[in-house]
Amino acid sequence: MVIQSPPGWGWDRLRLAAHEIGAAKPEEYWHEGAAADAAPAVRRIGLAELRDALARGLADFEANRTDVVFLCIIYPVIGLALGRLASGYGLLPLLFPLASGFALVGPFAAVGLNEISRRRERGGDVRWVDAFGVLRAPSIGSIMLLGLMLVALFLLWLVVAQVIYVVTLGPQPPASATGFIADVFTTTAGWTMIVVGVGVGFLFALLALAVSVVSFPLLLDRNVGIGTAISTSMRVVAANPGAMALWGVIVAGGLVLGSLPLLVGLVVVLPILGHATWHLYRNVVPR
Repeated sequence: MVIQSPPGWGWDRLRLAAHEIGAAKPEEYWHEGAAADAAPAVRRIGLAELRDALARGLADFEANRTDVVFLCIIYPVIGLALGRLASGYGLLPLLFPLASGFALVGPFAAVGLNEISRRRERGGDVRWVDAFGVLRAPSIGSIMLLGLMLVALFLLWLVVAQVIYVVTLGPQPPASATGFIADVFTTTAGWTMIVVGVGVGFLFALLALAVSVVSFPLLLDRNVGIGTAISTSMRVVAANPGAMALWGVIVAGGLVLGSLPLLVGLVVVLPILGHATWHLYRNVVPR
């Protein structure tokens, strides 16, 4: 037996996962759901179901705590790198859009956590490496396509945010961080940027929520296409406007709290929300 270093072992696992992309057969991955499913029904939910999803998400996190935190540590690192880039290269006006943009791509980033919750629901031991089991899913193509759609939405949001800055406080980049903060909060143009930016950002977040709130879990759980997944997600939002609005507030509030201090809290917030998304799907889409 050869004892590998952790980086070497991790690289081998990633190479193995890459070789197995889409390798699982429908009857192997979905078992009873191998046949193509019709559009699923959706049910109305309330505060009790949201609390249940969060409680179950917390339970999944606690059951895999060290491993899942290790899996998600990359996101705060990316956030810190983006913050350094913004402060060092004149992209300071995009620092908030970059941070808030996590909410747009969050469902895609959490798909591995959805897979862990799916496997734990079926029983048996689950490890962090099982998150990469999503790569074997027959629906991996649809998952990646939907993820690219969210990434494109995120990039479009950054472009729009830059345009809003140029029209209000620009076009010159801020001379310093303190000067930028003063301009934002003490000038009419700064408050115009805040109001317009928050309003437009809300529309982007609403679109991302409608498209993806249950899409990724559905693609993991059933043999459906991307069109069915998106339309089901939109029907969920239409049937539960109040509950989905509250869920969006919970996610946004969690991301804000997780960003303090220096995004370190995201190593806890991200996995809990990721797991909770799976259980939210279970509550709103009956088997």
